[in-house]
Amino acid sequence: MLEELKKKVYEANMLLPKYNLVTFTWGNVSAIDREQGIFAIKPSGVEYDRLAPEDMVLVDLEGNKVEGKFNPSSDTPTHVELYKAFAQVGGIVHTHSSYATSWAQAGRGIPCYGTTHADYIYGEVPCVRCLTKEEIDEAYEKNTGILIADYYKSMKKDPAAVPAVLCKNHGPFAWGKDALEAVHNAVVLEEVAKMAYRTELINVEVKPAPQELQDKHYYRKHGENAYYGQ
Repeated sequence: MLEELKKKVYEANMLLPKYNLVTFTWGNVSAIDREQGIFAIKPSGVEYDRLAPEDMVLVDLEGNKVEGKFNPSSDTPTHVELYKAFAQVGGIVHTHSSYATSWAQAGRGIPCYGTTHADYIYGEVPCVRCLTKEEIDEAYEKNTGILIADYYKSMKKDPAAVPAVLCKNHGPFAWGKDALEAVHNAVVLEEVAKMAYRTELINVEVKPAPQELQDKHYYRKHGENAYYGQ
């Protein structure tokens, strides 16, 4: 069932160690078939070098396992909530990549200091609050997804324009139109986090890039008047 989807999700998961976004099993990728309302996700706690395409677990949008010999990632309920909230999202990545996680642990969003950031993410990468004790005890992973979705709705943020978020004291999530784009955005997020950290070390009084420069770089790659690329 959905063998091609499982293959694509497997291949996307294997890019995480390739790009040094995960240590041990600290990450997962999923992708959804919107017509069937089913997504494939990495199994929980299985080493990357032991994975095969058939090991990917199929889950519905109620969080029920549809197919698979393993249990799905423990972050599956977060993926469920994000897929339900963000209709245009086709793939989701969660990692504990070092620099992005450092910003999350500090409880800070990542300001847009330059054009590398602006090419991919419109404005600051937000850092959402830590969950309350009640939210953690009740349904930690589900409430993580609800928190992210509610933040984007309340702040009127477009998930396509800001395809990455930090969870305070936890780590980053990124997404895209499919699994490969989600991984691409996760790689960009880690590089942007690294650059921003170094920028603040070099100049403690640094300010975000001028808005007109941010707009130019974002909209030349995105939107109806985009002209970057072929």
